[in-house]
Amino acid sequence: MSHYNTINEVLVKLFNEIMDIEEKAIITEEFKDISNNDMHVIEAIGKGEAQSMSAVAKLLSVTVGTLTIAINNLVKKGYVNRVRSKEDRRVVLISLSVKGKKAYDHHKEFHDEMVQATLKGMNGEQVEVLVQALQNLSGFFREYGR
Repeated sequence: MSHYNTINEVLVKLFNEIMDIEEKAIITEEFKDISNNDMHVIEAIGKGEAQSMSAVAKLLSVTVGTLTIAINNLVKKGYVNRVRSKEDRRVVLISLSVKGKKAYDHHKEFHDEMVQATLKGMNGEQVEVLVQALQNLSGFFREYGR
């Protein structure tokens, strides 16, 4: 099989499997009340300081209205805290609750394991080539999505 065909086959399989595999890995008994998409919202909020809804929506490439629906659900389930900014009452700030931070750490652990498995047995030069290839692929998706 040519390199082109091998790469095509691997990419197609990866795209078809990644969401399913990730969901099985991160949506455990403890976090069964949220979806894989919810987990990605939690990841975008992060464990740092509270962020504005618009900043998180931009990071996720969704509208504030779309994010609001997800945040309402996550607030109701106890994963996210929502408050109005003291400086500007029009701005809504969101942050992770203790439960949300625990879910964030669980999700991050899966990603860490995935990256370690990808890099296993690779030398520095091979890692650099992989990084360049993945950046090229990411650029393709950004351009294609416009």
